[in-house]
Amino acid sequence: MTNEELQQLVTRISATDFNKPFVHEAYFNSRLKTTGGRYMLQTHHIQINPKSLELHGIEELEGIIRHELCHYHLHIEGKGYKHRDKDFKELLKMTKSPRFCANLGSAKRRKNVTQHIYGCISCGLLYRRKIRLNTLKYRCGKCSGQLKKVE
Repeated sequence: MTNEELQQLVTRISATDFNKPFVHEAYFNSRLKTTGGRYMLQTHHIQINPKSLELHGIEELEGIIRHELCHYHLHIEGKGYKHRDKDFKELLKMTKSPRFCANLGSAKRRKNVTQHIYGCISCGLLYRRKIRLNTLKYRCGKCSGQLKKVE
């Protein structure tokens, strides 16, 4: 789908679902990583993550467009356009727009986090840490004993 086709889709959804015109720009922004779309307050443009269309299809894209159009129309009318506002929640229900988009799988996940395990020489309490610590500087929090790297 091109930016022109996206613009036509947003204009059509705005006219059919909201009975209001969309007179600003809508375009794809591949720099979006964790969100499906974004409404720009200053310019009133709508940016859409192209990955949402690739991963989840046209139905998910239309849901994201309806969600962003809720922000758009409420902001233009001077009503509560933020996620926590009552006006926004009511308009989401009326237009059957999703509150959140489907997972885009781009959030950075650490699977193999290095674990550093330290043990107290006196009481045997174990400490698990992601980052190494200086055993000469730090002591056991329970008994103030000396720490030693276990593994």
